[in-house]
Amino acid sequence: MSVPANLLDPAPLDPAAAAEAAFDLPRAARDCRIVVAMSGGVDSSVVAALAAASGAEVIGITLQLYDYGAATGRKGACCAGDDIRDARHVADRLGISHYVFDHETAFREDVVERFADDYLSGRTPVPCIRCNMGPKFTDLLTMARELGADCLATGHYVRRVMGPAGPELHRALDPARDQSYFLYGTTEEQLAFLRFPLGGMPKQQVRAIAAEAGLTVAAKPDSQDICFVPDGDYAKIVRAIRPDGVKAGAIIHAQTGETLGTHGGVIHFTVGQRRGLEIGGLSEPLYVVGLDAERAHVLVGPRRMLGVCAARIGGTNRIGPLPQADAGAPLTAKVRSLAKPVPVTLEGEFG
Repeated sequence: MSVPANLLDPAPLDPAAAAEAAFDLPRAARDCRIVVAMSGGVDSSVVAALAAASGAEVIGITLQLYDYGAATGRKGACCAGDDIRDARHVADRLGISHYVFDHETAFREDVVERFADDYLSGRTPVPCIRCNMGPKFTDLLTMARELGADCLATGHYVRRVMGPAGPELHRALDPARDQSYFLYGTTEEQLAFLRFPLGGMPKQQVRAIAAEAGLTVAAKPDSQDICFVPDGDYAKIVRAIRPDGVKAGAIIHAQTGETLGTHGGVIHFTVGQRRGLEIGGLSEPLYVVGLDAERAHVLVGPRRMLGVCAARIGGTNRIGPLPQADAGAPLTAKVRSLAKPVPVTLEGEFG
């Protein structure tokens, strides 16, 4: 199957050559094998289409990560079956091999249970980061190498750019789609083997490629929620996994120490939250400014208390040499995936 050249690159190339270039292969594509992580969505499906168009041998792998029926409470609904079926249909359409591997146990232990424990500890976790650092990259990379692949390709919107010290992880060209936030934990060794063909494309172009290639997922909506919390009720998941861990407690004014109300568990709150406090009759709106999970206290205060000028960071990861601010490469940071990066100064040691 071919993919129109005008959809692969603003400067039209031979379709196979354009697709081949997207994967930075070490040899001629016909002599290479590409493993594609296929979730059943339009992004990974287009990556599979580009890989197939390159002329390389392509193998699609889908990880079965969670029990959809258990997550939704719908009897008979299993394993996000629609996504797995979509991935299989795309593979059939492209004429590539496709395999499904059951990783539900590992995903539960590495991602879901850690998610519950973080909430119980008063933190707000980002399970997609944990998943990328675990099943999606560690396990998939192992499988890809065992299959003799030259690279593992995914549908993430990031760019892999070769720098003086080796491959570097860069933000996607489309800031609205950038997923580098979720891939911060990628190691140099992993990045050497990974490919991200969509990092330089807008979503509209990706859907156009899918439609032109005749993929049934071309108009499939993007997933908006955490995969194992499809209804958005995080607390329900935490209670199901750690039923004895949720403790009711007090809502306390962080400045005065006054008890303003009670709550059903710190798992229902995150710093910056205003709704759900159910305390009224106050002269100004109050926000969650801190969580004391050990004492089951939710600390609230006026909006001005949310402003901070410093933060302690942990779990850091560095790819390549640390940029030097005085060399024209200022450091920036952001506190959520779509937040605007802001300049920062590091104090202390940084590995």
